[in-house]
Amino acid sequence: MKIVFHIDELPKWPVAQSNLVNTLAVPNVDLVVVVNGEAITGYLKPEIKQFIAQHQGQIAFHACHNAMRSHNVTAAQLPNGVEVVPAGIIDLVNLQNQGYRYIKP
Repeated sequence: MKIVFHIDELPKWPVAQSNLVNTLAVPNVDLVVVVNGEAITGYLKPEIKQFIAQHQGQIAFHACHNAMRSHNVTAAQLPNGVEVVPAGIIDLVNLQNQGYRYIKP
């Protein structure tokens, strides 16, 4: 099973984290998180950095370059393992074309 979680609102991070942990209990699941909009600043929060570090290898995290630019976030500020994609929306479309199911907490 392939699932992409879309986070574009900063207050949605805790809900998404809970959903992700619950989903990890399902065997054979491939998880990607695409972050854009104001939620991109969540990557700078210590608790989110810790969550990402704890789940490296289990969950792929993507960051929208456009959102990074508009919210003054640099690639150097992102947690290790976060992949910068040119445009979050295009990333979502590409992932859905690859069979990922879309979830927006």
